[in-house]
Amino acid sequence: MTREQAKKLAEELVGRMSVEERASQLRFDAPPIERLGIPAYNWWNEALHGVARGGTATVFPQAIGMAATFDEALLEQIADAISTEARAKYNALSAEGDRDIYHGLTMWSPNINIFRDPRWGRGHETYGEDPYLTARLGTAFVRGLQGRGETLKVAACAKHFAVHSGPEALRHSFNAVASGKDLEETYLPAFRALVQEAGVEAVMGAYNRTNGEPCCANPFLMEKLRGEWGFEGHFVSDCWAIRDFHESHKVTSQPTESVTKALKAGCDLNCGCTYQHIMNAYGQGMISEEDITRCAVRLFTTRFLLGQLGAGSEYDTIPYSAVDCAEHRELNLRAALESCVLLKNNGLLPLDPAKCGTVGVIGPNADSRSALIGNYHGTASRYITVLEGIQDLLGGTERVLYSQGCDLCRDRVEPLALAGDRIAEALAVAKNSDTVILVLGLDETLEGEEGDTGNSYTSGDKEDLLLPESQRILMERVLAVGKPTVLVLMAGSAIDPGKAQEQADAILLSWYPGACGGRAVAELLFGRESPSGKLPLTFYRNASLAELPAFTDYSMDGRTYRYYRGEPLYPFGYGLSYGDCVITECCASRECVELRVKNEGRFDTDEVLQLYLHDERSPDAPPNPILCAFRRIRLAAGEEADFTLVPNPDAFTVVTDAGERVPGSGSWKLYAGFGGPDGRTEALTGKKAIKIAVR
Repeated sequence: MTREQAKKLAEELVGRMSVEERASQLRFDAPPIERLGIPAYNWWNEALHGVARGGTATVFPQAIGMAATFDEALLEQIADAISTEARAKYNALSAEGDRDIYHGLTMWSPNINIFRDPRWGRGHETYGEDPYLTARLGTAFVRGLQGRGETLKVAACAKHFAVHSGPEALRHSFNAVASGKDLEETYLPAFRALVQEAGVEAVMGAYNRTNGEPCCANPFLMEKLRGEWGFEGHFVSDCWAIRDFHESHKVTSQPTESVTKALKAGCDLNCGCTYQHIMNAYGQGMISEEDITRCAVRLFTTRFLLGQLGAGSEYDTIPYSAVDCAEHRELNLRAALESCVLLKNNGLLPLDPAKCGTVGVIGPNADSRSALIGNYHGTASRYITVLEGIQDLLGGTERVLYSQGCDLCRDRVEPLALAGDRIAEALAVAKNSDTVILVLGLDETLEGEEGDTGNSYTSGDKEDLLLPESQRILMERVLAVGKPTVLVLMAGSAIDPGKAQEQADAILLSWYPGACGGRAVAELLFGRESPSGKLPLTFYRNASLAELPAFTDYSMDGRTYRYYRGEPLYPFGYGLSYGDCVITECCASRECVELRVKNEGRFDTDEVLQLYLHDERSPDAPPNPILCAFRRIRLAAGEEADFTLVPNPDAFTVVTDAGERVPGSGSWKLYAGFGGPDGRTEALTGKKAIKIAVR
């Protein structure tokens, strides 16, 4: 069904409704209109890394982990699996008359905001700090969700539009001030790509204001979206964001004024309660029947495109057995394996199961399901923690000792015990082990969304980049034992591991790796697979926070790998492997870069080819080279192969202070490698990116 066909059907159906009936359909919890055969529909569902909050589903790695794969094809496959499960659940549950929240086909994902500041608690919902990487991965994810059929498989939603990335505590009243340059160069490109390339069906407005106007009724943003970019889908508010107009932003004085402002700006659907005042605003002449009708038509166009009304959909026969099925669990394992990033390895890894002796597994995240899943998650039918993954791989528990070591953030595990009540046990495990695997980090209670997290002090954001004090104490005591030690970090953002950077033999970052993440971590540690993930954001030293702009400053100057002038702890694009891939030949032009790559190592491995471009002369160019192409490759030990990458054409342009994108200087340097072309990457890997002049 084409959009035009769906729109005509929507216009005919909406035309048969009373004004009050039309108004009722602009709420996220739309009631039935029984006389027209329209069932109730709840628009609110989530699919960030699996069907969320609606019962059993495959729980894939959190979005930031998926970003670390640098694998567009994989993200489309994951999203396709998610939409299959969403359809399977919808088919089964709607047949039982269940039309509850989190059971529909309108998925409020992906989150394509830019992770500009490492303190932001919701950063792990995103694809990192780079607008190009975010655009490419977000586009792939939307295509996977929406499918390529006659009808939409599900409707994806690009959120949160726009200029939204903390602080969480201020989001309901905050005004994000962004220059024209930062808007065009950083905050808007991914949204434009999802609209124009992926045809995303919905866009969600953010809580905050941008340059003085609330995002859910922002004339500048709405003109970009529907005017310049040609968006034809529907616009939904973030939940209770329109109520913020009068309660927090104070740009209106009462609900009817907020309704009027949002509706006339083009916000079709209200997640919240404010659109219950639509008829009051209509009765007072503040909005017209045409305003209400326009929104209703857009919403019913989406429902017809989904095949919910009328002839149905080719996806109506997807069986419930597709939910958390074996095929999706295998895909989940692959995603977890690709997402983990090896930050350090002095040669200890990979561990040899036959030679590593007794393995001590220590830490609050070692046997934690919460550390597998991040936020906005479903419920898997089985979880494999890091401890369980190691036990399974080594054939049982006889060779594996375990201690929780400490609480995730409190100074004791048992409330009636003394502080540090698991330290002695952890030291006993370490001293009786030949190899120690220390599993530390965070979970969604320490970084997450305001209102959804136990970290009420900072409303989900982080105050610093350090591990909680309880874990720092444990880490220092265990490292002091002196056994060969691997640190496994489970977190969704930049962490400064402190002394472990020097004292641990290896550091593996697993993010929140999904329901089977423990199996993936074990397979990587013991050499069943080679680590191949790359950092989609800069890891700063904690002391460097003083160098960064204030959290409330939305200027990009001094932020992310494109504008940061200091030395990072771990750079964007960085990640080690067990292989040893080198570029042996390179031929480059603006249109095409051809590379020959050889794996000179002893291990088969995936790698991620990365191209960066730097405009050498334009004063409007970022100070550092920017990512312009990437490609995940696989090479067996000793194998050599040719690969082609196509640079992003926008990389050859620059954005002026006024926000105008113009041609670059014509003098560019192109860098090719397996990480960024910065000194820190060179120091950590011992490899220098190939540099080529391009004109």
